[in-house]
Amino acid sequence: MQPPSERDLQDLPVAQAVSRRRFNPSLVWLIPLLAALIGGWLAVNAVMSRGPMITIRFSSGEGLEAGKTKIKYKDVEIGEVSAVTLSPDRSHILVSARLVKQAAAYLVDDSRFWVVRPRISGATVSGLGTLLSGAYIGMDVGKSSRERSQFVGLDEQPIITGDLPGSQYTLLAKDLGSLVIGSPVLYRRVPVGQVIGYHLTPDGQNVAVSVFVNRPYDAFINGNTRFWHASGIDVTLDANGLKLDTQSLASVALGGVAFDTLDNSPSIAPGAARSFALAADREQAMRRTELDVRSILLHFNESLRGLSVGAPVDYRGVVIGEVAAIGLDAEPQNPDLSMAVRVNVYPQRLLALAGGARTRTSIERMSLRLLVANGFRAQLRSANLLTGQLYVAFDYFPDAAKATLGTYGGKVLLPTVPGDLSQLQHSLLRIAQRVDRIPLDELSSELRHSLINLDATLQSTGQLVNGVNNQVLPQTLVTLQALQKTLTTAQQTLRPDSATQQDLRDALQQISAAARSVQTLSDTLERHPEALIRGKSGD
Repeated sequence: MQPPSERDLQDLPVAQAVSRRRFNPSLVWLIPLLAALIGGWLAVNAVMSRGPMITIRFSSGEGLEAGKTKIKYKDVEIGEVSAVTLSPDRSHILVSARLVKQAAAYLVDDSRFWVVRPRISGATVSGLGTLLSGAYIGMDVGKSSRERSQFVGLDEQPIITGDLPGSQYTLLAKDLGSLVIGSPVLYRRVPVGQVIGYHLTPDGQNVAVSVFVNRPYDAFINGNTRFWHASGIDVTLDANGLKLDTQSLASVALGGVAFDTLDNSPSIAPGAARSFALAADREQAMRRTELDVRSILLHFNESLRGLSVGAPVDYRGVVIGEVAAIGLDAEPQNPDLSMAVRVNVYPQRLLALAGGARTRTSIERMSLRLLVANGFRAQLRSANLLTGQLYVAFDYFPDAAKATLGTYGGKVLLPTVPGDLSQLQHSLLRIAQRVDRIPLDELSSELRHSLINLDATLQSTGQLVNGVNNQVLPQTLVTLQALQKTLTTAQQTLRPDSATQQDLRDALQQISAAARSVQTLSDTLERHPEALIRGKSGD
């Protein structure tokens, strides 16, 4: 190819430089620009105002739905469930939820979540509103300062929330009894709280019951407070007789816990104690702690049926101790097994009744050995004939055999006397033995013969009576009629105007005159006995 010539180059057009025209924007472009700015601002605002994301683990996903189930705190909506999934090991449910930004301060270490459903617990009914609106997740804000985003949900709705005024206490009991969550806590039969939970202690020997007492009633609880079971109806039949104790109707149906404070005890500031023992009944709970305890051993040669540990030790109506243990002891000098009873005596119970310092000193210095020498003994007595309960009585027995205070196994051994029931049994046994020695066979044979003779006699008597009725009675009737006539005649003769009465009066007058003559003759002979020979003188 030949290169272009100079002429060809001259025929080519010459390019001319033209200046660039400036862009003139139209107003129509302002609208998309403004929309983009507003969209960006909304996106940034949504990101800035979006609340925290949390994960809650539940054992079941019943009633939970993504995009529908709400999270509420004090019935105010603060979030929504965004996803409900299974855990990798399929043992529980993971619930992802988005909360409002203001709820970020509520997510602390001790905050709690639970699913609110209709529930009846004890005397509390809750969650009835979910019958129409569906289940939701409730929240209780904790008091910790440590933040947290993953939580373990509760299986049951808590009875007490963290912002409820009051105090929580732990009670240790041998068993739960009839207590349930929601059982009332009573003070002088007034409901002041409720049971909020229970669990076994790590050693498995006790049950730890958590109770909550509302304010201001928690101010009545201090170190001298005693708690006891107030569940249902407490019926006790022991050596002290029949006891019936009830609390409120709620505690009868649901069980309950009652408490009271010991009188005349040094006060302890409220809140100083958070753990207490839960006694079986009021009597056991309010029993004072005895500082002065005297242990005494008793040996009985009789049955201890009806005597139980805890039975009272009585001195003339005053309970001064209780039975601590019952067992067997074999004394070296006596091959027979004797029943051993160990009692705890509290001298302070007698000292508390002493009138003054001098009396107290006299009681404190009293020698038990001297008391035994004066007839002081222990005896088993019946406390209840219906149940056969026994108790130990201390008293003076002047007719008791001489004995001395001894020791056995390092303990004081107090002499005893047979119980009243034992003496009664021995008396009945002696009577039975005497009755057994009576020849009942011979007596019964003689009694049989006597009954035969008596029967024959009765038959003869019957025959005699029949003969009397047939023979003697008619004759007797005739005799009585004749007697009646004689009496009638005698009555007529004895009338005052009868002739016989007149003749009788004349005869009596003549006899009276003759008597006077005899009297005169007697007087004359007494004065002149010679008249019988000489005759009457001229005078």
